[in-house]
Amino acid sequence: MTAQVSLKGTSSTDAMQNDVLAEVRNHIGHLTLNRPAGLNAITLDMVRQLHRQLDAWADEPQVHAVVLRGAGEKAFCAGGDIRSLYDSFKNGDTLHEDFFVEEYALDLAIHHYCKPVLALMDGFVLGGGMGLVQGADLRVVTEKSRLAMPEVGIGYFPDVGGSYFLPRIPGELGIYLGVSGVQIRAADALYCGLANWYLDSDKLVELDEQLDQLAWHDTPLKDLQSLLAQLAVQQLPDAPLSKLRPAIDHFFALPDVPSIVEQLREVTVADSHEWATTTADLLESRSPLAMAVTLEMLRRGRHLSLEDCFALELHLDRQWFERGDLIEGVRALLIDKDKSPRWNPPTLQALDAGHVASFFTGFDRSGS
Repeated sequence: MTAQVSLKGTSSTDAMQNDVLAEVRNHIGHLTLNRPAGLNAITLDMVRQLHRQLDAWADEPQVHAVVLRGAGEKAFCAGGDIRSLYDSFKNGDTLHEDFFVEEYALDLAIHHYCKPVLALMDGFVLGGGMGLVQGADLRVVTEKSRLAMPEVGIGYFPDVGGSYFLPRIPGELGIYLGVSGVQIRAADALYCGLANWYLDSDKLVELDEQLDQLAWHDTPLKDLQSLLAQLAVQQLPDAPLSKLRPAIDHFFALPDVPSIVEQLREVTVADSHEWATTTADLLESRSPLAMAVTLEMLRRGRHLSLEDCFALELHLDRQWFERGDLIEGVRALLIDKDKSPRWNPPTLQALDAGHVASFFTGFDRSGS
């Protein structure tokens, strides 16, 4: 259940046992994902707690803004608790179906939230963690931040609104991030627009102290922006992706994943050769089906509204446990841990365009 909250800043003792901690201090609602041993991976119960608390604070005039963070020093949130979804499917339960419907509803609610949301993205921000933060007004990264949509590595596709926010990154950078699943750090997160403030992690305590003392003058969003401007910066030099941008824009605009890998293998220019070879090797380790569906999904998402992007992801979800590579990916990487997933199809060359297209059948009629 959701922690009962006192507006004076004390939270109930029950909250200390919760996977989500909720507290109000100085008119700011603080929500903390509290599973540090599990890198704050979110469960269905946590999704429900977060949504209930946000709904309650939306109607509470004494709460002016919300801060999202993760407990511990390693992660804001390393994604959804995928093991529980695997178990649900294997046991013939429906938790995995409920999870995506409710998780997407929570993410959408954050995008449309009536009060400013400040997300402190310290440590890992992966998958479902990205879904929680990309709708926030103020997204703060630190030197410890590692952002990614790594789903293709376990035979899945970048959901939680990824079909909306990834293709809206300039050029083909978001396509690259979604199809490859690579992690980026703070400078690249700012460069891509996946974060908008940088703060050294050792200043997070000072930020908290300043939030507790903040005098509310203007609109809450402007007050928070003014505070961040005193402590944080909005750009960092030497974003690695800025140098790779011309190559990424070329390769990831190619028609399909086999073409991308084939042309990456042909790069001989010295300063791009190592990146191209490493990227090709990485793509060949991922699920061919997941990458192909991801590429199509992101290209469609570029032209869809936020709501329709979530609808498209749900359309794919409803087929993916039966027809996709997720169950095999989880088995190989999390259950048996043999790290040898038997993807279906096993290679990019074996991909069938009609099979990829079949995942999108019916969406144009029902998804908009």
